[in-house]
Amino acid sequence: MATTLYGIKNCDTIKKARRYLDANGVDYAFHDYRSDGIDEKLVLSFIKALGWENVLNKRGTTWRKLDEKTKESTDKSNIAALLCEHPAMIKRPILKVGTKLHLGFSKSTYEEALK
Repeated sequence: MATTLYGIKNCDTIKKARRYLDANGVDYAFHDYRSDGIDEKLVLSFIKALGWENVLNKRGTTWRKLDEKTKESTDKSNIAALLCEHPAMIKRPILKVGTKLHLGFSKSTYEEALK
């Protein structure tokens, strides 16, 4: 089953997820938003499966640096374009196993997802 890990390589949570996958012999592709890019089709697939509120990372510095008008006007209609423009605002990691997406990293979630 094809497995892809999406994120940004210098993210601490991505590093934990990659260590887990490597230690457990999981064959996976790593898609780095910064070096591999991201497009609206991919972002929309994340939003459809996980919900836009879950995909948007409001804890990071990229979100906090946005002007208040942009923050207040962010909604379902414009989130995909905003996340394409600022991929660091996509919560990470997103693990795709087959056709299913899993948001975040925890050992138990990954164990279940990779059965």
